[in-house]
Amino acid sequence: MDIEQIRDYCLSLPLVTEDMAFGEEYLLFRLHGKIFACCGLRRPDYLAVKCDPEYALDLRDRYAEIEPAWHWNKKYWNQVSISGSLPDGFVRSLLRHSYSEIVRKLPRRFRVDHPEIETVS
Repeated sequence: MDIEQIRDYCLSLPLVTEDMAFGEEYLLFRLHGKIFACCGLRRPDYLAVKCDPEYALDLRDRYAEIEPAWHWNKKYWNQVSISGSLPDGFVRSLLRHSYSEIVRKLPRRFRVDHPEIETVS
């Protein structure tokens, strides 16, 4: 996947917004104000995604293209090389997992008001 495909995919998820709150070098994708993915525009071959802590460690052990995300909480964030050998479908599954991690922590009222966010898995 390239950065445009990642952007298109992220924006296809329910209620996702994008911004550049960290400056023109980083494109952030958010759900209800919470970041779930970050693309570096100067290094477009890497993507940072939020992850369940145990799953994050498992992914790092299994894939050379996945490592702790630089400048992010290493417990929850992985950096994924999208120029490596990871299939596009797998990268999309990492983005869905990251999105789902945000959904799980949203207030119940928000989830009830927006049932479409619960269907992403």
